[in-house]
Amino acid sequence: MSIISSNIKFLRKKKGLTQQQFADTIGIKRSLVGAYEEDRADPKYDLLKKIALFFEISVDDFINEAINDKWLAASAKKTASGLRILSISVDREDNENIEMVPLKASAGYLNGYADPEYVSKLPKFYLPMFKQGTYRAFEIKGDSMLPLQSGTVIVGEYVENWGDIKPNDTYVILSQTEGVVYKRIGNRFKENKKLKLISDNPTYEPYEINGEDILEVWKAKAYISTNLPEPMPKPTMESLTSMVADMQRSINKLQQSNN
Repeated sequence: MSIISSNIKFLRKKKGLTQQQFADTIGIKRSLVGAYEEDRADPKYDLLKKIALFFEISVDDFINEAINDKWLAASAKKTASGLRILSISVDREDNENIEMVPLKASAGYLNGYADPEYVSKLPKFYLPMFKQGTYRAFEIKGDSMLPLQSGTVIVGEYVENWGDIKPNDTYVILSQTEGVVYKRIGNRFKENKKLKLISDNPTYEPYEINGEDILEVWKAKAYISTNLPEPMPKPTMESLTSMVADMQRSINKLQQSNN
C-alpha cells in the first residue's frame, strides 16, 4: 500500500467518515475512494490538493509522510480551524474500540490522553449500538452526580466542536485544573470563556473552569453500573393523600392565573 492510499484511509477514519460520506464531501464517486485506499489508482494532483486541504495537512506531508497517531501527536494538537487531534485504537476488524479510563488511571490520563501508546494500553471494549462516532468510557467517583453512584462508568461520545456543547446536558470534561469530571453544563461554550459545571447533587455548588484549560469533552451517551435500581415503594394512604393535595394546589393556582 502506498503512502497516499494509507494516508487517505487513515485520515478518513480519523474523521469518522464512511467512504460514501467522504466521497460526498470531496465531490467524487465512492468507488474512487475505494480505488485510492486500495492503491488501485492515484488521485490527480488537483484532487490531491483538495483532499490534503480537507484534512488540513500540506500536500508535501500527504505525499511523503506515513501519517499515523504518533505523527499527529507530534504535530500541533490544535490546527487553525480548531481541529483537535484524538488518539484512538481499533480492533482486528477495524472497528474503533471504546477505551475505558478506570479511577486508578484518571490521573495518568491527564498526562497521556494525547499519547497513542498510552491510549492503546487502556482497557477496551466494543458496543455494537455505537457504530458512528468515537467513544470513551470513564469511571466516576464521589456522590456529586447522584443518583448515579460512585464507580458508575459513563460512556461518552467525543465532541470535536465545543460550540456543540448544550446547556443542561451532561459531559465528561478533561481539564488541566480538574482532571476528569462528569458534570452537567450550565452555559454555552465560548472560546477563551469560562464553562459552568453543575452537580446533580444540590449539596455541591456549581463552579467554573477556564475554556483554555479544557483538553477534551465527551458527551454522555450511556452508563454502566453494578448498582441495580431499587423496586418502587408501594403507595401508602398518607402518600396518596399528599399527592391529591399537591394536585389540588396546582389546579387552584392554574385557575387563579386564568381569572
